[in-house]
Amino acid sequence: MIRKKFRFRQFPVYRVALKFRIELKLFSKKRFPKEEQYCLTSQLWRALDSIVLNIAEGSDRSTDKDFANFLNKSHTSLNEVVACLDSALEDGYISKYELDYFLLKAIDIADQLTAFRMDLLKNPNK
Repeated sequence: MIRKKFRFRQFPVYRVALKFRIELKLFSKKRFPKEEQYCLTSQLWRALDSIVLNIAEGSDRSTDKDFANFLNKSHTSLNEVVACLDSALEDGYISKYELDYFLLKAIDIADQLTAFRMDLLKNPNK
């Protein structure tokens, strides 16, 4: 019963995004300076939360087209995470190697979100 009620918990992209969220939050907590707590760190964390929250919220929409729209919102939040990482590199908080590490994970999530969204739009339930 629980599995069917919260179906988003079964989506591979949701599980991967949750792990990405935790890993990047822990990393930024250690690496970003305290003065960024209410600026860049806060923005990064809100964007990370938004990725998983939009997958969850969209999964209970009445149509696949609506769900696809929430997956797109999730993808735009992922873009925001990447922009935060670019800013962290420019500000000297992370290395190019660390940026590339997280970019590879972001690319995987982006590809999964795009494939999921395209599948929903190809085979809509109306």
